[in-house]
Amino acid sequence: VQLQASGGGVVQAGGSLRLSCVASGVILRPYGMAWYRQAPGKQRESVAVIAFNNIPTYAAAVKGRFTISRSSARNTVYLQMDSLLPEDTAVYYCNTQNGGFKWGPGTLVTVSS
Repeated sequence: VQLQASGGGVVQAGGSLRLSCVASGVILRPYGMAWYRQAPGKQRESVAVIAFNNIPTYAAAVKGRFTISRSSARNTVYLQMDSLLPEDTAVYYCNTQNGGFKWGPGTLVTVSS
């Protein structure tokens, strides 16, 4: 199983990015999937979860700004990030909501003030 996250980059505060997570070796549809992030010097945290029935939940820090979605046809999970803040700077990863697969390298998001 491989989870490849992409779409990160450098953006100014208030900007937007869309992250993608493509899976190989596994069909994602039966799984609840999540986006996580790890900022320098901090623990990895879950920011958005999409259940197997496509119901999303969000961490308080990103609610109203981030949107998680999925495409079964593309075997991909997305994270639309709007109104980005400097504190959103982190490496972003995708995995199951229980972190059950091997962690990929993630994608770096840098938000400048």
